Amino acid sequence: MKTSDFPRALAAIAFGFAASLAAAQAWPAKPITLVVPFPPGGSSDALARAITTPLSQSLGQPVIVESKPGAGATVGADYVAKAKPDGYTLLMGAVHHTIATSVYRKLPYDFEKSFAPISTVALVPNVLVVNAKSPATDVKSLVALAKSSHDKLSYGSNGNGTVQHLIGTQFSGIAGAELLHVPYKGSAPLTTDLLGGQVDMSFDTLTPLLQHIKAGKLRALAVTTAKRSTTLPDVPTLAEAGFKDFNQGTWFGILAPAATPPEVIARLNAEIVKIIQSPEFRKRMEEIGAEPVGDTPERMAAQIKEDTAKYARLIKDAKVSIE
Repeated sequence: MKTSDFPRALAAIAFGFAASLAAAQAWPAKPITLVVPFPPGGSSDALARAITTPLSQSLGQPVIVESKPGAGATVGADYVAKAKPDGYTLLMGAVHHTIATSVYRKLPYDFEKSFAPISTVALVPNVLVVNAKSPATDVKSLVALAKSSHDKLSYGSNGNGTVQHLIGTQFSGIAGAELLHVPYKGSAPLTTDLLGGQVDMSFDTLTPLLQHIKAGKLRALAVTTAKRSTTLPDVPTLAEAGFKDFNQGTWFGILAPAATPPEVIARLNAEIVKIIQSPEFRKRMEEIGAEPVGDTPERMAAQIKEDTAKYARLIKDAKVSIE
């Protein structure tokens, strides 16, 4: 480069930086879409709606929840992965996506590389529930029923490759009782069939089940996390019921497509964490049985990396695979 070209090059760099900064400062200039990869009625939908109303107010633009269910939450994830990385299309991701990485042999995206984490929103315990009419009153009697039943007892999940699917597989293996897996597109249709007796049990997250447990229509036998839920303090853990070291729960968090400007990620993180730390949001989490988190993009990325490796080992041992 000639010496005389330096000022021109510097001017071009400065112009590009100024344009990028101006674009970041102008964001958001239009509505934002938060994609929920499950149908309405589940934990991800409830958490998304708890976040979007205050987020719309803080950003000064509507934040719209859009459901894109299918294939164990991978359809919605793929949609967001391929969206323009401008901060206007976000994903309500979950631990399910770290599992799908190993369960599905061919995914059109890489969960660790295709997304920019923003913040984990909440942790929700999973609960082993049966219809209130079931003869199983605790985990021990459920296992005995499963072993003695002429037909396999069935358990529903939010889809192949979800944490509920994997919990069911682990439970079946440890109990020594083969169960029939029935995948659904989300919690709402699963809960409907559970209430109607079309499926025998589920290991779904607490949020969509809580009202039915309180109403006496479903019976909670155990939570799958290491400690008891503060919402259901009288319900034992699976570990307490004899399933040693059993510890599975579901986290939900917000992500953007990879290459989204860091200024936008930082702004979203700041606003979302502020909402999560608010008394109003925490009260809402208590109502739906969730534990608020609110962490940094770096910490969320580390969690995704840890869970991807952990579930890869569990899935290999369980020999779970989907084309």
